[in-house]
Amino acid sequence: MKKITLSLAVLFVSLVSMAQKPEFLQTMGETLGQFSTCKNAADFQALGNKFQMIADVEKAEWLPVYYQSYCYIIMSFLEPTDATKKDSYLDVAEKSIAKLIELVPNESEVYALQSFYFIGRLVVNPMERGQEFSGLSGQAVGKSLAIDPANPRAKLLKLQGDIGAAPYMGLDPKSFCPQAKELLANWDNFKPKSSIHPAWGKDQAEGIVKGCQ
Repeated sequence: MKKITLSLAVLFVSLVSMAQKPEFLQTMGETLGQFSTCKNAADFQALGNKFQMIADVEKAEWLPVYYQSYCYIIMSFLEPTDATKKDSYLDVAEKSIAKLIELVPNESEVYALQSFYFIGRLVVNPMERGQEFSGLSGQAVGKSLAIDPANPRAKLLKLQGDIGAAPYMGLDPKSFCPQAKELLANWDNFKPKSSIHPAWGKDQAEGIVKGCQ
């Protein structure tokens, strides 16, 4: 705990000194690089706290808030059984998403993240929440695609929703395999606006395609 507190203190001092865009990009890049070392909820929470500290300094920037929310959504999926904990993590993510919508109301990535958040809420209790949150997730991904039809994360989330709903619609989930293969084949054609913009999801698309084989 002392080690974590000290590392956060060092990060805060470095953030306070940030005055130019290059420093912001460098700090964000270094912090994003830590995703590869996250293995459990505690790791993601520590990383989310770092993004929150960046957001507290760079109040006009939306990406730190985005990644802080993303960390807490991931934490909800990593919690194996405790529904109360899952919802507590998602409560944090919900507040950050609301802030994101205020900061960048026309950003496709924000509504894709909101769709992902709604899926997290659904997973806590699918029997009781399925209808409500599947609808909300679909609405959010629809907004994302309306803003940017090429957004691969929005396409992925829509595809996952369609596959999940297929059995209830009398459809074969594998009927969506051509869409999955096309999504994966074209994934790298979508170029994020910068090196620190969202780029996650390709591994999930690969998983869907693998399941088609």
